[in-house]
Amino acid sequence: MKTTVSIIGLGLIGGSLGLALKRNPDVHVIGFDRSYATADEAFRRGIIDSVAPSAKSACEQADFVIFATPVNTTVALFEEALNWEFKEHAIVSDTGSTKKPIMQAAEALKEKGIHFIGGHPMAGSHKSGVSAAMEHLFENAYYILTPNDSTTEQQITQFENLLESTKAKLIVLQAEEHDRMTAIISHFPHIVASSLVGRLAAQEEGQPFVKRLAAGGFRDLTRIASADPIMWRDITIQNREELLSQVDGWMGEMNNIREMLVENNSDHIYNFFSQAKEYRDQLPSTYDGATQGALYMTFDLHIDIPDHPGVISEITKILADADISLTNIRIVETRTDVYGILVISFQSATERKRARQVLSKKTDYSMHVL
Repeated sequence: MKTTVSIIGLGLIGGSLGLALKRNPDVHVIGFDRSYATADEAFRRGIIDSVAPSAKSACEQADFVIFATPVNTTVALFEEALNWEFKEHAIVSDTGSTKKPIMQAAEALKEKGIHFIGGHPMAGSHKSGVSAAMEHLFENAYYILTPNDSTTEQQITQFENLLESTKAKLIVLQAEEHDRMTAIISHFPHIVASSLVGRLAAQEEGQPFVKRLAAGGFRDLTRIASADPIMWRDITIQNREELLSQVDGWMGEMNNIREMLVENNSDHIYNFFSQAKEYRDQLPSTYDGATQGALYMTFDLHIDIPDHPGVISEITKILADADISLTNIRIVETRTDVYGILVISFQSATERKRARQVLSKKTDYSMHVL
């Protein structure tokens, strides 16, 4: 007998979940999206097995329900779901990047006897929407589960068994732990990146050429500031308390740095950079097989190439002959803090590793992974 899974919201995450779950032939996926065109595309692509006429209908048919909608939308749907009839054994989950508001909203579901386990697959893409859905999106990415106090070990195991086909690394945390850690390594860095861009914009009028110089390392450092402002507005509001704590700590760190600059002690300045380098160099690398972290990252390969006609087409042909797809390619002009004149981006660490191996055999160019 097949297990029925309903996915509410068929964007990048919901669509990719559908593809990953359908690796298991014993899973039947029902999909619902407010956009009929999106739901129709998901059905035509084989992302889902059938389209539900409503979120209510999708939920009432399923053994597992996954809300792959923005956090605010999920909270609103939970309120509507209080009037729906779920299967007695059904397990409900979500994919939101902040867990505290979701877990609070799910309290009402718990009182109605609906079993809920919060979820956050820490994976993303430079593209969005169902057309960008990928079967392998969650492979080797952390997938955080946040059960509530009434969740049983058996229910967690059942949900973990369902998610096995995503090939993600499943981790169980408390919602507060999740929100604190994502604030540290995802949400707060977005704020810092956006503030750095703001500092650049504020000074461009007096130094107009600075914008062109920012095309190198500064652009890479602040890449995450290009993320969807609506999504990050919501995340900032939802995780406000943890972010305030991070800002307070950051301001203290900045005061220490200011004192270091005023003091102008070469040993202290050296230790500041040395300690940062030592810790940063110990962080796991996806190139070495580490699991993808909370921040969506591009999988870049920096290549030192000579300036002669046809060199870029030479490289892209080598990759095409090896059936390796790339997502972006660009030439870096400001290279004081990056390696390599040519930067090629790939969909995954695996694709980047394959590309490096193939190019190493066919060329003698130097390649770097930052």
